[in-house]
Amino acid sequence: MADEAGTQADGKRQFICGVIEGFYGRPWTTEQRKDLFRKLKSMGMGSSPSYMYAPKDDYKHRAYWRELYTVEEADHLSSLIAAAKEAGITFYYALSPGLDMTYSSPKEIATLKRKLDQVAQFGCEAYALLFDDIESELSKADKEVFQTFANAHVSVTNEIYTHLDNPRFLFCPTQYCASRAVPTVQESEYLNTLGSKLNNEIDILWTGDKVISKTISLESIQEITEVLRRPPCIWDNLHANDYDQKRVFMGPYSGRSPELIRHLRGVMTNPNCEFYGNFVAIHSLAYWSRCSLDSKVNSSLSADIKLETENDDDLPAEFLSKNVYHPRVALKNAITEWLPEFFMKKEAWGPITKPQPQVQMVMPIIPIIPSINTCMSLTTTTTTSTSSRTVPPTVNTTQLQALADVCVVTSSLTPISNPVMNSLVSPTKVITNDDIINPIPTTAASNIELPKKIPISVVPVPIMETKSVEASVELALDNAVFDDNEIEPNSDSVKERLELEVDIEGKQEPVANLSVDTMLDDDSLSPLSGVVNEPMECSSSIASQVSPREEEAIKVVADDVLMESVNDVHSMHVESGTSSPISNAEMREENEAQSDRTNDNNTIEGKGITVDDLVLLCDLFYLPFEHGSRGHKLLVEFNWLKINANVILQDRSAGGGGGQTAKPEVSEWHQRREQFDHLCSAVVELLIKIASCQNKEICHELYSYVWDVSGALSLLNGYVKWLALGHFPQNTSSYTEGSYTWFSKGWKEAFMSGDQEPWVFRGGLIADLQRLMPVDSGNDLFVYKLPEQPTANYYLLRPYCNSDEQQVNDLCTRLYLQWQGELDGGSHISFPLPANVANIVADGLIGGHLTLSPQLCIVAYDENNSIVGYSCAALDVNVFRRNLELCWYTELREKYSRDVCSQEDCEVTQLVTSFVDNYHDSSGNGALDQCPVEVSGSFPAVLISGTLRESEERDSGITKRMLTVLLAALRANGCFGAHVRVPLQDVAQVNFYSRIGFVDVYREEATKCIYMGRRF
Repeated sequence: MADEAGTQADGKRQFICGVIEGFYGRPWTTEQRKDLFRKLKSMGMGSSPSYMYAPKDDYKHRAYWRELYTVEEADHLSSLIAAAKEAGITFYYALSPGLDMTYSSPKEIATLKRKLDQVAQFGCEAYALLFDDIESELSKADKEVFQTFANAHVSVTNEIYTHLDNPRFLFCPTQYCASRAVPTVQESEYLNTLGSKLNNEIDILWTGDKVISKTISLESIQEITEVLRRPPCIWDNLHANDYDQKRVFMGPYSGRSPELIRHLRGVMTNPNCEFYGNFVAIHSLAYWSRCSLDSKVNSSLSADIKLETENDDDLPAEFLSKNVYHPRVALKNAITEWLPEFFMKKEAWGPITKPQPQVQMVMPIIPIIPSINTCMSLTTTTTTSTSSRTVPPTVNTTQLQALADVCVVTSSLTPISNPVMNSLVSPTKVITNDDIINPIPTTAASNIELPKKIPISVVPVPIMETKSVEASVELALDNAVFDDNEIEPNSDSVKERLELEVDIEGKQEPVANLSVDTMLDDDSLSPLSGVVNEPMECSSSIASQVSPREEEAIKVVADDVLMESVNDVHSMHVESGTSSPISNAEMREENEAQSDRTNDNNTIEGKGITVDDLVLLCDLFYLPFEHGSRGHKLLVEFNWLKINANVILQDRSAGGGGGQTAKPEVSEWHQRREQFDHLCSAVVELLIKIASCQNKEICHELYSYVWDVSGALSLLNGYVKWLALGHFPQNTSSYTEGSYTWFSKGWKEAFMSGDQEPWVFRGGLIADLQRLMPVDSGNDLFVYKLPEQPTANYYLLRPYCNSDEQQVNDLCTRLYLQWQGELDGGSHISFPLPANVANIVADGLIGGHLTLSPQLCIVAYDENNSIVGYSCAALDVNVFRRNLELCWYTELREKYSRDVCSQEDCEVTQLVTSFVDNYHDSSGNGALDQCPVEVSGSFPAVLISGTLRESEERDSGITKRMLTVLLAALRANGCFGAHVRVPLQDVAQVNFYSRIGFVDVYREEATKCIYMGRRF
């Protein structure tokens, strides 16, 4: 029939185009897959729109491929196949039996046939066998039957193909890209055997030159076509993100000319783990499939393209032809059609997630070592110089594997397993040995223990008969009518789409999804997730790579949070300098504008997502080998501001203030600082809008990524605001350079070349932004715990200004009273204290910092510009203590006389007396004279910080971010070590500083305090 998906016309194969759910990590839900079918139909995905069911970590696809489906599972799979047929989508059911299959065993072949026969009963008419990401050695039994690995695959596949009566069939080889062909594509015995012996009606999947190919050329396709003796079908990993938890790819399909279409059997994209993050990827692929010509113009958005302001009249006529593909046009079209989805009211079924939910499983597993080590990292030791400038480090391609992620320091690696999921039944169902009902005993799996119990929720009855399935509800995807300058799409259109939207089934709580940078054990430095995976082979989770027959368990170890030793006090040690006198008027003037500015979150939330917001979102998370235009601009602007900050010093020395009479270079610096601040504010607004958008499914999938990049930008913007004060030496560049960054010679070129797989440059734009912060040994400072639910409560950073004094004093007093109350077993002193002693606590704890070194104070503030946290430092503890005694304590003794402590409340009196005695007695005991040399020698700077507990609960990374900016400011002044002095009874503070790299340096028995220090 003409309307049947996948049919042939005029004896010519139709072009296969669609989506592979083939990534590692939590599979999509049944309703998401049905939604995908509707989208594929509406987008016009080629002449044969297709979907392949191949989730690597789904229950019976890979780890337990022998298991037949139960009644409940059969219902869900049948409904999926029926929904695909109704939408005109070819449904490919794929199995990955290669982990533990004995190819020569008739019993294994019979098991495979039985499994696929069951799926055929559900109405499936297209199949795939996948042999990617497995060991290429034959078992002892197989070596007696097959001469080569390829012969074994050919034998099994041809037999299955014939048994199923020659259906549409896809085959994924073990050598699935040019870089994995042994020794080369032309000379590969494996590929040549496939070409000569595999049934020619079976289509072979191919990823291009690499696992993730930046470009796919006609020459490379002609080469593999000659070897395989048929055109390949491209398994495209361009938008796959299961190897990097910091990246999601929302740039357009690119690097493949539509002229390839007539040389291919098809193209199927294996996209992001986040279902709702794939609209641009799939929509642009559909657009590409309908074109026949390439624009022949540089398609990168990382130049000077501004989609948010352009219109069709701005584009050359050749771009407007329906037959000419240009990624720039494809992105604009996709964003326009994606926008209405953000206004569909949908509830999320669980907490914020990221790719590769890491859950420790009970079933015994053995890791298979991947053929490429993607987890190498670089530990650097930075030296300082007296020169005013240093030469940026260079990068050559032989170093790139070692430079895999300079924001992450790792040691020995034992991978952590992904869970095996059962997405047909539930988006949260994790499978263990106890859940396996009918493990089929074979010689290959003879050591699998039979289950001791049967879960009530699983029906152990294989289904071999076709079941009736209710027709799925079709969702109309008519384009919403809206103007790019308007915020809301056409209300009627949205209303219609909302009425037709299918409710998500199963709202039970999911298993917690743990990720390297989101879930940290509060009592240790160990993360609860680890491996950075590659798509296909190197992305395989241990649960996916190994068979359940394996008996040996693996040990869970940390990956991304393992820090280099902070005990190494020999690197980067520079004598700290003293600060220059600071003008309070200058500080007030510099911060006045920021102090008066308020982010009204309610106003931002009310605006809703716009086209411009989505352009920004795609720019921040573009493609594996390039950043979007505004993402690239963030890198360039911050780097320019950092390396040109000396103009602020020159202006100050000349008596200028950056006003209208300032030098042109000073005016330019401040103008670009404002532009950078505007860009950072736009990202924060985007975060707030996503947190508040009506479609909570989109919100939960994308929020974590925008939250990450917002956190990185808050550091950079806070540091730039501190630079604007000009409190650093002329040779600050000799202290702040030394890391490998986007601007190191060769780094950007290697990143964009496509010569390396993208996991060599882990972290994407977020990591590139973090690397620009001058804290070389601060990798652990960039690891934060995600909020459990999306929140618009996001705190920003800026330098302290004099108008903040009372707020900071109040905050310090409140925190101290809370701590003291807990220490005293529940006693409570009300806040505020009596007026005459209202600041007595703050004066003693932070007053010296605010008075003697206010230029080294960073505050965190909320949308109402209320201070919620502070971090203060002094460059040299001994100089600071001496000044405290000579200047500050003298003033305090005059301010708080001995008789000031006569209060009616005895608890208040006791508190006041303790502080007054400390101020008046310090002059005689010399307690403030010197810091222990064990501390001051290697950790000369002294820190103090505090954050409101309710603010920590909303944003647990706020204190860490403040400290990061403060450490960068210290480093800009030539200081590379800092310490804190914490009461031994304050277990919470001791644990917090331990988690961010501070180590026990010295214990002061007289005061019952502990000195903790770290290098940076």
